[in-house]
Amino acid sequence: MTAVFAHRGCSEGFTENTVEAFAEARRLGADGVELDVRLTADGALAVHHDAVVPGLGPMAELRVGDLPSHIPLLADALGVCEGMVVNVEIKNAPADPGHDPGEAVAALTAACIDEAGWTDRVLVSSFQVNTLLAVQVADSRLALGVLWPFLTEPEEALRYAFDAGFRAVHPFVTEISAELVDRAHARGLAVNVWTVNGSADLAAFVALGVDAVITDRLPEALAIARGRDG
Repeated sequence: MTAVFAHRGCSEGFTENTVEAFAEARRLGADGVELDVRLTADGALAVHHDAVVPGLGPMAELRVGDLPSHIPLLADALGVCEGMVVNVEIKNAPADPGHDPGEAVAALTAACIDEAGWTDRVLVSSFQVNTLLAVQVADSRLALGVLWPFLTEPEEALRYAFDAGFRAVHPFVTEISAELVDRAHARGLAVNVWTVNGSADLAAFVALGVDAVITDRLPEALAIARGRDG
């Protein structure tokens, strides 16, 4: 059965990437949540998508005490996600302010997950392969998924993911085909699609047997994935 992951928690009626959004996703029956992690100036792991916090500046220049109350730390987010898989996406793009080429965020994320007792219940993902390789070095037990940007060449990317020991690939919604799903599964790679919000896409991908859809339309996606009337 295709799993349904709430993109940044349940964002319908809630602020994304907040404890409340994650708790609501759990209440509604999501199989998992996707969240974003960024490193603060004092080495904490803040759950926030953008590199810059509006009105405050780059996350990399802020300390925990500077953060608005709605931005949780990773450990706090994990604390409300019991019973779900958590897809922890690490943000450390070279173009972002405060980019850390040493990948300290990778080791700190692995350590936080271990300390919280979540090692076997998370999937760590990133667009940056170097970040994933750094996580792999920090804790080889962690399942890793590589995010594919738009217009990724699938065969080469599948080969790399398999050779690197990743567990999943995360293609963009427009890139999915039956052939891609079959080729990934033949290599033992899960296919988790982002970000799937159209009703027709949700139904089509469930029919294709993708492993997970990452969606902003949580109640509708759950109904489609579980064969209920929406």
